[in-house]
Amino acid sequence: MEVCELLAPDRILDGLKAPSKKKALLELARLAATITGLPERTIFDILQEREKLGTTGVGRGIAIPHGKFPGLDGIYGLFVRLDSPINFDSVDNEPVDLIFLLLAPETAGADHLKALARVSRLLRSNAMCGKIRTARNASEIWNLFLSGEASRAA
Repeated sequence: MEVCELLAPDRILDGLKAPSKKKALLELARLAATITGLPERTIFDILQEREKLGTTGVGRGIAIPHGKFPGLDGIYGLFVRLDSPINFDSVDNEPVDLIFLLLAPETAGADHLKALARVSRLLRSNAMCGKIRTARNASEIWNLFLSGEASRAA
């Protein structure tokens, strides 16, 4: 499963204003509800529960909040570049400005882990993240995801 199979151009948001981790998760839940049809509160609660197990702030300004949801019909991704970095309780204590939200069905099992690994591998690239941070808009970010997947496959 490629990252671009999880995303779509309309699932990339550039310049989200969120002053805190909680506000960012609330906004992500609101956006994800419009994509998945799941209740916003359900999404937020599951994301919060996951964060209680350990931060999804993986370091270098990146967070990959994720969870498994009852009634979801597939794996969904949503990417956000924040307007300003925020504290996300990251493993390296650095603020986060890039967030990739991953939602999977309760029954996803290995597919959820594979999608999470794929996203993590792509965002582990300092070059890719640097390009995302300097992209002018969401359309450029989408094209970077497309080209990043293509160059990895080559």
